[in-house]
Amino acid sequence: MAQSTALTICGLVYSPAIGQELVRLHTSDIDELVYFSSEREFCNYLEARRNSIACLILEWGEGTPQIITYLHHSATLLPAILIFPAAPAPPPAGPHYHIAEVILTTDQLDQLNRQIEEAITGFVKLCPGCAVPPHVLFRLPALKESSNVDPQHRLSQKLKERLGYLGVYYKRDTAFFFRRMSPADKRKLLDELRSIYRTIVLEYFNTDAKVNERIDEFVSKAFFADISVSQVLEIHVELMDTFSKQLKLEGRSEDILLDYRLTLIDVIAHLCEMYRRSIPREV
Repeated sequence: MAQSTALTICGLVYSPAIGQELVRLHTSDIDELVYFSSEREFCNYLEARRNSIACLILEWGEGTPQIITYLHHSATLLPAILIFPAAPAPPPAGPHYHIAEVILTTDQLDQLNRQIEEAITGFVKLCPGCAVPPHVLFRLPALKESSNVDPQHRLSQKLKERLGYLGVYYKRDTAFFFRRMSPADKRKLLDELRSIYRTIVLEYFNTDAKVNERIDEFVSKAFFADISVSQVLEIHVELMDTFSKQLKLEGRSEDILLDYRLTLIDVIAHLCEMYRRSIPREV
């Protein structure tokens, strides 16, 4: 039997009791565990290792809403467990981070190990293969069926793969909208979007590339900044112009660039879907 790949569980916990419980779990079924009481250290770790994390554990505190905002705006969507105080009031209604999050109270810490698997399973069923390290799919028996999903690069298949994932975004903070940013912040965001979109185009027809993750990252940033479809189109046209000039210098045909209309349609389709789902149902 092949050796299983380690899971990485990353926690932000403030109370020693929860930290001790995580340490206890680390000696049982979880192969790798890191947790922090400092929000800054937690965010720094995520910046460096977000693609290797299988599940987040967040103890609810005064700074947790800001941490969740950070996760959303950095396009970091992962399986998650939120831990609330057991008394006196019940946990506030969610979702807080996304609709597949698992809620526990401090008197349910004995369930934490099992709920980690529940959080991963629920998130992968929400969106097969999205934002979860591939080895996690094979680590948990409940996910074996989901692990057989073959990521296709046809528009119709990719729409099917990510429909559930798109539904996790249900609120936006207008303070972060593009039109309210400073000129410097606008330039920074557009540079980020151009860089991500260029990677999407270059990897789009590469079956080994994680293009879905790139599209999710691009669309998430655009959605939370209220970027218009026309701005996305402008980014696409600018990039195609750059490629066209390079092809001309190399004496090659520009016809290949027509294939990337599918890339543009794919990205715009998902951005429009996110905008559609952000409209309250009663409207």
